[in-house]
Amino acid sequence: MAAALMHDALARAASRFGDREAVCAGDESWSFRAIDARSTSFGRHLVDQGVRPGDRVALMASNRPEFVVAVYGISKIGAASVLLSPAWKQVEAGHALELTGPVHAAGDGTSTALLGELLGADRVSDLDRWVKADAAPATDTGAGTAAPLRETDDAVLVFSSGTTGLPKAVRHTHGSMGQATAHWCQALGLGPTDRFQVATPPSHILGLLNLLAATSAGATVRLHRRFDLDEMLHFIEAEHMTLEMAVAPIALAMANHPRLEEFDLSSLRYIMWGATPVSEAVATLVTERTGVRWLPAYGASELPVIAANPVDQPAEWRLDSAGLPPEGVSLRVADLESGALLAPGQIGEIQVFSPSVMAGYLPEEATADAFADGWYRTGDVGWLEPEGWVHLTDRSKEMMKVNGFQVAPAEIEGVLHGHPAVLDCAVFGLVDERAGEVPVAVVQLDPGQPVGEDELRQYVAGSLATYKHLRHVVIVGAIPRLPSGKALRRALRDEWTPKLLEGTENS
Repeated sequence: MAAALMHDALARAASRFGDREAVCAGDESWSFRAIDARSTSFGRHLVDQGVRPGDRVALMASNRPEFVVAVYGISKIGAASVLLSPAWKQVEAGHALELTGPVHAAGDGTSTALLGELLGADRVSDLDRWVKADAAPATDTGAGTAAPLRETDDAVLVFSSGTTGLPKAVRHTHGSMGQATAHWCQALGLGPTDRFQVATPPSHILGLLNLLAATSAGATVRLHRRFDLDEMLHFIEAEHMTLEMAVAPIALAMANHPRLEEFDLSSLRYIMWGATPVSEAVATLVTERTGVRWLPAYGASELPVIAANPVDQPAEWRLDSAGLPPEGVSLRVADLESGALLAPGQIGEIQVFSPSVMAGYLPEEATADAFADGWYRTGDVGWLEPEGWVHLTDRSKEMMKVNGFQVAPAEIEGVLHGHPAVLDCAVFGLVDERAGEVPVAVVQLDPGQPVGEDELRQYVAGSLATYKHLRHVVIVGAIPRLPSGKALRRALRDEWTPKLLEGTENS
């Protein structure tokens, strides 16, 4: 039987759905057949530039149809896409290129010039020039590969969104991405009548997975180059979107939107919450204002779909759990210090076994520490119910130890999000001579609802045990976050620790 390759789904969609809308962006609309044909043409252009099977091609582009064309075109010639964030500057992009060694690159806008500086202009293709409406006839949908491909061959490399150090490259094969795409279609209940929109950067695993799943299911996806809440709400109403994707910043923006009730969101089956643990107070507020429920899900760059609430059983949906693992995915929990396996209900590191797991990291020496007996170590702290429902507590590297007790920043953040004056927040641990660490909250407030630091401390104290009480509250204009929605706690800790320690010494 022929290997299942990442671009096979596009060929099937072109054959089955033809001229139906596949991707919309602005006033443009691209069919499945057009994307298939243009991706073949772009792949042939790359072959003309010397790209061969097994090579890597860097792709640094915004959310646009040309990105979809390029990813599939690279796959068709047997090369692997190295997905660079278009938000990266020279140092970040340079590190990624040095780590992965692409022979060629493609970009759009200012990314093209940056790639040219780093690789040489003769090794960079401008998507605005090479992906054209008339680049290939609609019937030209051949794979265009120069050699047989295997499911074990690399298909895409994404970058881990870690909050410490420079990111690692995550290698995914045709096989692992195929499994992940099938799991995501299953988790979303995605079909050819669905329409949804994506503002998540396509270089992030969630953005990429949404695009691959839409093709596989024959769904229509609208792309946005940047997140604009009013625009997103407008298109839900105007184009009758059936599902919506949200990470923490989007959920927060919806909860705080002064005119949210003015938009008709009744076409939505649900809003998916991913990339960060659900803030129940925020989710509940949005549902109360819109009538739309949330479908929590959980994944990682290294293993894209770990758990999701059962989409076909709305009565079972829960905000306190990321859900159940899809078929073929197994979960377990290990002690954070000894690595011993724990029983249901006990808190430790979530570990996963699945055919959708990454092939490994670059640099290669980082791969060994990511696995324990073949199980991927997520670095996420949580616990399992006997029935398999997974509960996330926090990242293991971000857990605080206060007077010997493990404290999860996300738990305190969840309480703070329930205060009407708090727009956003992040919690980290501050070194303390007596307690080891003490919790610090960095908070963004609603300008129209002034509140004192003492009131916020008391608010947390009314809900949590004494050792989880806030020692300090810092008011800022905005909380720095990654595109995935994860708060940059380390950056906040690095910025505020010297100031807070100095203030303690002088008091």
